[in-house]
Amino acid sequence: MTPPPAKLEAAFARLPPGEALTVRTEAPAGLSVTPAAVERAREFARAARSEATRGAYRSDWAHFTAWCEAHGGTALPAGAATVALYLGELADQGFKVSTIERRLAAIAEAHKAAGLPSPRSDANVRAVVKGIRRKLGVAQKQARPLLPAELRAVVGTLPEGPQGTRDRALLLLGFAGAFRRSELASLNVGDLEFGDDGLTVTLRRSKTDQEGRGRKVGVPFGSDKATCPVRAVRAWLTSLGEGARGPLFRRVDRWGNLGGRMTGQAVWRVVRRVAGDEFSGHSLRAGLATAAAKAGKSATVIMKQTGHKSLAMVSRYVRDASLFEDNAASGIGL
Repeated sequence: MTPPPAKLEAAFARLPPGEALTVRTEAPAGLSVTPAAVERAREFARAARSEATRGAYRSDWAHFTAWCEAHGGTALPAGAATVALYLGELADQGFKVSTIERRLAAIAEAHKAAGLPSPRSDANVRAVVKGIRRKLGVAQKQARPLLPAELRAVVGTLPEGPQGTRDRALLLLGFAGAFRRSELASLNVGDLEFGDDGLTVTLRRSKTDQEGRGRKVGVPFGSDKATCPVRAVRAWLTSLGEGARGPLFRRVDRWGNLGGRMTGQAVWRVVRRVAGDEFSGHSLRAGLATAAAKAGKSATVIMKQTGHKSLAMVSRYVRDASLFEDNAASGIGL
């Protein structure tokens, strides 16, 4: 029997997507447990995936159900032909391959939550996905790296005052530490430790460390006081005042008043506002990796700073940085 939509939506709201959707957190018959213990188990189940991931799945499922209603189809259970047509229309509308595959994953998880076979395993659906990947390509659009010369130029334009001091510290620390925008937003004052060699940043959680094992990132002193990330962070801490605790990077209004913690989206806006629309929050991280590769740093050393788990990901930066080194088309008489 197919559960009503309300029950399915409740499953998405209560549990994370993926395998954890099938986790049962009700107390088995005959087992004496308190309601608090059951709720605690549900909290752990919710924590199995980030809120951003859960939100994306809910949004994707809502989009699919709305599409089915508009086209007279059934969302649950969804036939393979319905899903194939839906994916094809997404491709025709210009959606990215990654978005199309995530929406298919949301459809699959919805069926799993309802105890139904997943249409993703159907041969026709797999063939459509393969065709979309071949036609649209799966190469990710990489953020333009913000390289040292560009970073020095934009930092030099920042005004004095709380906002300029914060932005300078954010940009220089984000670059030197190769931090993601979400990582910069998550930092607390207590995560910093100043020493003779520079600044040690304890990153307690990241995109590739959802379980919070944490790692330490060393940020050395810069050779130029104007662009030294360690000095820039010290200047920002001075703006926060003695005994500052809590979020490191905070909102600053037009009058220089400090607010709460910045979000990753706010970090992205700072980069674009200061550096230009062609850059993104990832440009700081990409800039460090690219500059390090140009300077001859090994992929292993770059990975130590960026925290990348895959050599293939870092190799892209190394490859891009060395395109014109010992190039086959140079020096041959053109």
